[in-house]
Amino acid sequence: MDAGVARVVVGLIDPDPQVAGRGIALLRSGGLEISVGVGAAAIAEQLRAYITHRTLGRPHVVLKLGASLDGRIAAPDGTSQWITGPEARADGHRLRAESDAVVVGAGTVRADNPSLTVSDFHAAGEVPDAGVDPLRVVLGRADAGARVQPARSCSGPLADVLAELAAAGVVQVLVEGGAMVAGRFHAAGLVDEYVFYLAPVIFGGDDARAMFAGAGASTLAEVWRGGFHSVTRLGGDVRLVVRPHDAGSVRAC
Repeated sequence: MDAGVARVVVGLIDPDPQVAGRGIALLRSGGLEISVGVGAAAIAEQLRAYITHRTLGRPHVVLKLGASLDGRIAAPDGTSQWITGPEARADGHRLRAESDAVVVGAGTVRADNPSLTVSDFHAAGEVPDAGVDPLRVVLGRADAGARVQPARSCSGPLADVLAELAAAGVVQVLVEGGAMVAGRFHAAGLVDEYVFYLAPVIFGGDDARAMFAGAGASTLAEVWRGGFHSVTRLGGDVRLVVRPHDAGSVRAC
């Protein structure tokens, strides 16, 4: 106000209850003209994770799965490396780099022994701070010698796990599986965005592992329905970004 500014443009009111528009009220009380909502949709999209964290008190949850065309994430013998190609895997590392924590189940740690770092993305020179990896979270316990170590072990209801992570400053969580963990998050309604990497591969039969473990819908009326946010070709694969209750248009590239 002392600088002589007469008008302030605000894209979005901060949903943090500790702020809650008080700054805007202060400026208005000083006689400034305040325009709120300019570019709100684009800003809300950019701040999706922050808004989830502040309004729901838990991290924004992104669930990532790589699968065949018939929705399988592993062969009957458990092998899954690699269903998708290098471009899709590099994009998965981008998601890790954008997340504060990566969550996997103890079964995935035993089966795949993942490191859950963003080394592939760092190697491409696309992450400014190449020394920072997300917090690695295991639902259950990982062996001391597992590549995922050091990792945070969590147990109990998923809502409690997310609340614990939110309190630790985690704003966005990337859930990488496996099928049991994916099924739990999906069934609990805790997924804010699904990212599917589909390869032109078909396992066939009934024995290969499905994306989501657990009980599913028994009738068509009970199926979960979302909306396509984007469809992108990555090398020989396709990335589908799906959001709950989103009827937005598809952006194909």
